[in-house]
Amino acid sequence: MRGIALLFCPLAAALTGRFWHISDLHWDPEYDATAGAGQVCPSGGSRAVPAAGPWGSYLCDAPWPLLASALRAMKSRLPQPDFVLWTGDDTPHVPNEKLGEEKVLHIIENLTSLISETFPGTKVYAAMGNHDFHPKNQFPGREHRIYNRTAELWRPWLKDTSIPLFRAGAFYTETLPSPSLRGRVVVLNTNLYYDQNDLTAGEEDPGGQFQWLEETLTNASQADEMVYIVGHVPPGFFEKKRGKPWFRSGFNERYLQMVQKHHRVIAAQFFGHHHTDSFRMFYSSTGSPINVMFLAPGVTPWKTTLPGVNNGANNPGIRVIDYDADTLQVLDMVTYYLNLTQANMMAPGGEGEFPLWEEEYRLTEAFQVPDGSAGSMQMVLEKISRDPHYLQQYYEFNSVKYDLGQCEESCRVDHVCAIREVDFTKYNECVRTSSAAFAAISVGLLFLCSLVGLLSPQQAL
Repeated sequence: MRGIALLFCPLAAALTGRFWHISDLHWDPEYDATAGAGQVCPSGGSRAVPAAGPWGSYLCDAPWPLLASALRAMKSRLPQPDFVLWTGDDTPHVPNEKLGEEKVLHIIENLTSLISETFPGTKVYAAMGNHDFHPKNQFPGREHRIYNRTAELWRPWLKDTSIPLFRAGAFYTETLPSPSLRGRVVVLNTNLYYDQNDLTAGEEDPGGQFQWLEETLTNASQADEMVYIVGHVPPGFFEKKRGKPWFRSGFNERYLQMVQKHHRVIAAQFFGHHHTDSFRMFYSSTGSPINVMFLAPGVTPWKTTLPGVNNGANNPGIRVIDYDADTLQVLDMVTYYLNLTQANMMAPGGEGEFPLWEEEYRLTEAFQVPDGSAGSMQMVLEKISRDPHYLQQYYEFNSVKYDLGQCEESCRVDHVCAIREVDFTKYNECVRTSSAAFAAISVGLLFLCSLVGLLSPQQAL
């Protein structure tokens, strides 16, 4: 009996695969830690940058040494991944006039070279981010020079059949690299749906991407393939700013309907854009969890200038996903990070010297769930919603251990509602009812305290 078990062990091991997911590298080529506080980085804008170090600053986008150290850590932690997901945003947060098409393409080319030289021969599924264009955000649903040039830069990773699609709209689909894997990756250009994109504001289906996605998922189902959906800008709301969506309303609704219709063929979704570590749940019409979207933390530590966001920086993060090679179900995730403050204090950042990227957490251990399926991630959401320990743990992971402050009730509502409700109407209802319930509890407690004499009537008023 033991011999039979041993015979099957190699087979079981072979059915588990691993891949990297990286996002939001945001290289700032002009970062200079030795410059004066106001001239360290263009991505810092008008903000003074007093604590810049060789590996970066929380007020700036990533210097090249930080990006090189991230790829070196990836090579060290998992040198032969099955593939790599790279979900975009390569250029720094600077005004359009400081960039231009050639500078954007130069940055994409350099980062493409960094990844391909670190993982030669490894399949990379790359998506464009809203900053990977000029002017930023203004992606057209038709052929463009930047699409054409990027397709050429990524040609070693693309099949010939993907090139025309990419040139026409910067989206494509390809099978997984191993013949033994029955699945494919669908790479979307969700920048077409971004509410900052003026070019597609009046269009029903920019680039015909929704129709193409419908056909692609239908064909995958008929071929008995499972699918990973990959993109940059996610649907739903930003958990660090209440009421802040990314998609235009009609596009958000249509994307949600697409996932609900084809959820059986979608193994998982992987996006970026937020720079934070979070996830989004998708439900059936009866409220059952049917799919999950994982939002990867950024490599850039840049503190957002989005009004209303409190303490919106992060430590640099990278992520390994363990998956079932037969079903593509996410089995686990391990996030590695660089404590930027500590790295700048300890390492001079000279040539050949790199700081330590540490394991931040493993999904199944941190949240005590069996895997990364939709059902398990629903359990994670319920723990975050109900248990202050798990809420605080999630909150610290959200900024990759940059913001260690307490996540109070308003914070809890923002995160829980953003995770739970991708739909615009349901999100607003979640925020309204959760806030009202907390207000009612607060009033009730205050009244109770006054009754038992803990507060005088004047204090209660």
